[in-house]
Amino acid sequence: MAFQINRTLLLGTAPLALAIACAAPAYAQDAAPATAAAPEQADEQIDNSTDDIIVVGTAGGGTRRQDAAFAVTSINAEDISRLAPSSTADLLHSVPGVSAESSGGQNGANIFVRGFPSGGDAEFVTLQSSGVPIFPPPTLSFLENTQLFRIDDTIARVEAVRGGTGALFSSGQPGLTVNFVQREGSQTPKGSVRISATDFGEVRGDAWVSGPLGANTTAMIGGYYAQSNGIRDPQFRAEKGGQITANIRHDFGKGSLLVYGRYLNDHGQWLLPVPVSVNGSKVSDFPGFDAQTGTLAGRETRFSTINTGRVVDLADGRGAKIFNGGVNFDYELSDGLKIRERASYMKGSADTVGLVPDAAPMTAADYVVAKYGAGNTVGALTYVNGGGVVPGSTPVIQAGIWEVRKQIESFVNDLSLEFKRGDNTLTVGGYFATYSSDDRWNLGNGQLLTAEEHGRRLNLTLGDGRQATRSGFVQGATFNVNAQYDGKDYAAYAVDEYQITPELRIDGGIRWQRHTVSGRLENNTFGVDTDNNPNTLYNNGTAVLNGTFSGLPKGDYSGSKVSWTAGINYDFSNQIGAFARYSRGNSFPFFDALRDGVTIAPKVDSYELGLKVSTPMVSAYATFFHNDFTGLGVSRIINNVPQISIGGARTNGIEFEGTIRPVHGLSIDLGATYLDAKYRNFFTSVDVSGLQVQRQPKWQWRVSPSYEHDFGGAKAAVFTTLSYIGDRFSDPENKQVLPKFYKLDAGVAVTVAEKIKLQVTGDNLTNRIGLTEGNPRVIGSQGGLARPILGRSFRFSVGYSF
Repeated sequence: MAFQINRTLLLGTAPLALAIACAAPAYAQDAAPATAAAPEQADEQIDNSTDDIIVVGTAGGGTRRQDAAFAVTSINAEDISRLAPSSTADLLHSVPGVSAESSGGQNGANIFVRGFPSGGDAEFVTLQSSGVPIFPPPTLSFLENTQLFRIDDTIARVEAVRGGTGALFSSGQPGLTVNFVQREGSQTPKGSVRISATDFGEVRGDAWVSGPLGANTTAMIGGYYAQSNGIRDPQFRAEKGGQITANIRHDFGKGSLLVYGRYLNDHGQWLLPVPVSVNGSKVSDFPGFDAQTGTLAGRETRFSTINTGRVVDLADGRGAKIFNGGVNFDYELSDGLKIRERASYMKGSADTVGLVPDAAPMTAADYVVAKYGAGNTVGALTYVNGGGVVPGSTPVIQAGIWEVRKQIESFVNDLSLEFKRGDNTLTVGGYFATYSSDDRWNLGNGQLLTAEEHGRRLNLTLGDGRQATRSGFVQGATFNVNAQYDGKDYAAYAVDEYQITPELRIDGGIRWQRHTVSGRLENNTFGVDTDNNPNTLYNNGTAVLNGTFSGLPKGDYSGSKVSWTAGINYDFSNQIGAFARYSRGNSFPFFDALRDGVTIAPKVDSYELGLKVSTPMVSAYATFFHNDFTGLGVSRIINNVPQISIGGARTNGIEFEGTIRPVHGLSIDLGATYLDAKYRNFFTSVDVSGLQVQRQPKWQWRVSPSYEHDFGGAKAAVFTTLSYIGDRFSDPENKQVLPKFYKLDAGVAVTVAEKIKLQVTGDNLTNRIGLTEGNPRVIGSQGGLARPILGRSFRFSVGYSF
């Protein structure tokens, strides 16, 4: 990626001078804190100069990068275009200290931060739009925040704060807060139209337009629409949908008002582990199954009539249909006194439907013994559709139809006052959030399939005559949920910042938060034989909702915690600076944890030491961090039933990002994370203390050289990224090894007359099989079941800007 140090003005950001990481590459450079939005016209804020980034509107009224006290990463619109992320989560690969698994498709990501222990999803990641959380719970079962937002051309930039003062502002996230800053209008009409297509059949259109509505009022509207079968083609239209965003800003002279709205209706295939061959650190295709492009789903399994008679369509996939709207209001009440108001409302559905494999492939004969016990044999095995006898030596796999429906709603309000006198700035504020989720789950519903791409349903009769299947189904539901949850958060915070000398600044802050949750759940009766016939095995041992209701197992939850931070920044010169920070952050149990009886509230103590260097040729930023984490309750669905693990972890790590600019037009961007993260006093089925925190490698790095050249009426750019992900373990027990892998991406872009842009990007050019997940639904070795990254693909686009 071509490196440019952008001058970025962010007015009305969260009221604390957040530390700005220096010397990031253009796709991962530092900007304003993600804890607030930028009320200025975002699409005009990027000045491709070589000046240091300036942040205006922090508690101190603005600061240079060298004065700041912890790391923030910013990715602008041009660099998003070059990265061509396959999903919202895929973009976060560019953020140091973050391990993002985007192999689950457009939705269903797992995102981990700085060694914070987590079983999956994105428990310590909060997404914001215009400085307000989109949905306050960072993760619920089958719902993490990236499912509720799509990257499109209406985004001016993306900002990501790791740790630091993130635990004080907004929802109080101690991990990673990611803020999406919208483009806004200006007094000059402008916009763009872009059409893109891929080699796997996706067609997508992006467009936006902005301009004045009056002397002090501007507007922007835009969005995207796309459809395809996906790289892992299930033989039906699996990826389909779009998003539309609009906003209006009015400036009062002493303040401004931004009103925005966004409608998302998009879904994609939920990509899950597939059969692979694993031999030590070597991974290859399972016979008859392409690890990069294959999927179990197909025409035959798209529509399934489960044992209850309900028809489930796999094309529903995983996605969201929501509306999100909000306001940002800033006003100077008097000299030295400002008020800031941020509010947001969101409502809609976020559903998940998928074909979930239970265990690695095995022969049909071995499957019968494994499932029904020694001595049982295959009596008859045939295809459900098309008949025909299937040999007992045929590889088979059991995969279940999982259906999760969620109706979600939230309202968030964040109000603050900033008092400034001389070199001191004091900010006090209050935060309120109310949110709900109505859940309907049906898990299990195992089918017997051939272990091949687009697996075929099989009917099985045991040697003793018992009927094991009904149209391929070997079981009914194993776990159901019918629940209504409601949560509320109340918080108050105060932050003070003092510029002692031109070189030295200190800051400190405190936050009190109260978290309440109530819930009502319908009870399951387990082990039901729904037809009272023991010889029809396919509906024995079924879980059935029984019409009785209860509250949360340990009653409604109510708890309060205090978070705080203190930081110091010192500039040795205008090119070299250093900072140190301590912070105490807290998290709270949300709906699913409380449903499973987990009331423990995680706590993290973080220590950071940073060094910043910025020269015309070399820019660099390094952060040394230490985290002590206690009180984590992890729920995993093992054998189709939730199981709980409790404990903590300790992490030592280093984040580095920088750029070398040896000659004009050439830049080499570097990014690396070292992470020594170990469990402490952590128990699953065994004591895993001292083992490596799951799914986070010790080493990961990226090298991104790029070259740009101006040919007069045209400008060409060539860019590439080589990334490395080290060895990891998919499970806390460190039994499921995920071998290290390299990934190579590249692209070429040509811009003609500053209006027409042609671009080609290639992802995973070497078609590497890199595993990101084993089999999270079993304890022990994953065997031959894992989730690889997506195979090689190309995206072609042409755009016109005006």
